Amino acid sequence: MSMEQIIATVRSLDGALVVLPAPGGDFPELAWGDAFFYYAPDGRVPRNVQPYGTIVTKNYPGDEASDLDPPGRWRVNVHVGRAAFRQLTGEEPGDGRPRDHTAADSVLPHPLYGALGWVSVVNPGGKTTDTVVRLLRGAHVAARTRFERRHGPGRSPD
Repeated sequence: MSMEQIIATVRSLDGALVVLPAPGGDFPELAWGDAFFYYAPDGRVPRNVQPYGTIVTKNYPGDEASDLDPPGRWRVNVHVGRAAFRQLTGEEPGDGRPRDHTAADSVLPHPLYGALGWVSVVNPGGKTTDTVVRLLRGAHVAARTRFERRHGPGRSPD
């Protein structure tokens, strides 16, 4: 599955906001080319809310374990929560078992945020595409539930 297909899938979800930082925008150059997924029914980036999923296309300082700098490498990151994390990885968030985070088409604990219930997949392919889509849909529903708990169903945050 391509990055564009994943982005299109997330965009099709009710209330989804996909942020694609690019030159000339308000985001730092480091984020250009990446994607950030939010539940935002008003179409604005929520304040004080982290995205529920991202696509990164390069190494970030301190986050080089997936070796994303070579051409064609990218990683989907999804917040799945503790229970789904255990089911997907067979371990507790934060166990910190050694992993080959460069492995493509494998669901792994996020190299930095695994302890917080995040998983990642480098270059999703035949083994992980359906799982990635399912996880993103579930993360979207969880983000919507958090939003509605804070703001009430159908209400804007402002």
